[in-house]
Amino acid sequence: MKITISGSLGNIGKPLVKNLTASGHQVTVISNSADRIEEIEKLGAKSAIGSVSDTNFLKNAFIDADAIFAMTPPNLGGSNVIANTIEAGHAFAKAIEEAGVKRVVMLSSIGADLPEGTGPIAGLYNIENIYKMLENTSVTFLRAGFFFTNLFNDVPMIKGVGIIGANYPVDVEIPYVHPEDIANAVVEELVKTQLGTNIRYIVSDVRTPKDVAVTLGTAIGKPELPWIEFTDEQSLNGMIQAGLPEEIANLYTEMGSGLHSGKIAADFIENYKAIDGKIKLEDFAKEFASKF
Repeated sequence: MKITISGSLGNIGKPLVKNLTASGHQVTVISNSADRIEEIEKLGAKSAIGSVSDTNFLKNAFIDADAIFAMTPPNLGGSNVIANTIEAGHAFAKAIEEAGVKRVVMLSSIGADLPEGTGPIAGLYNIENIYKMLENTSVTFLRAGFFFTNLFNDVPMIKGVGIIGANYPVDVEIPYVHPEDIANAVVEELVKTQLGTNIRYIVSDVRTPKDVAVTLGTAIGKPELPWIEFTDEQSLNGMIQAGLPEEIANLYTEMGSGLHSGKIAADFIENYKAIDGKIKLEDFAKEFASKF
């Protein structure tokens, strides 16, 4: 198959490209950086360098593709993040339609069933609805759990003050996923023959923040590492002090609040709860410790 993927060679893109090329597929990788060309070609793929907000560029990258993996980059700029995300979604959809692509797998998220109160996930809610309007195209929304790899952002907190935490409690159930499990699910979905729109959740493990603190703490030699629940204000101010733009910090605070209430994970936990991923918290803890 001829397959075009967006997302460059990030945590998902790199294992995805390796898997697809090893299986004999002809792969084109979209990236906004010409610095990636050599690395992309070393993996046996072709590169397409340009902006995911540029419909004409995307159309050219999609022409003749049997299937595409659509991944909208997070945090498109430090301001107007949701609007920029939705704009990129419209560009993708128009390019898909004009290029006549028949099969699309879109990276979405838990909580994308909700129109608001989910922080940056709200952009994916809108893109799902944009893609639902595509005619003659089969679309799978791959709703991913909270990335295990996001926990690397807590390393400075652990090293600096000896705690880990966020603005949600120690006992809330959170669906987690490892990027490699996402890549494997994308491969499975790209080659499927389906009609209409479909939803698949990709989750590696469902655990509580207490589990996270104990498991990661034990792996790094800090078995008493505590999970601290911050207020929304503490969480927001902490992110701003760490250098995040205020708009993005507000969005992440809102997402934390949605995890706190349970509404972001509710559709998965109440209606699906299928654990498709193979990499569990204990497996990721070894990776975390190796980079700690």
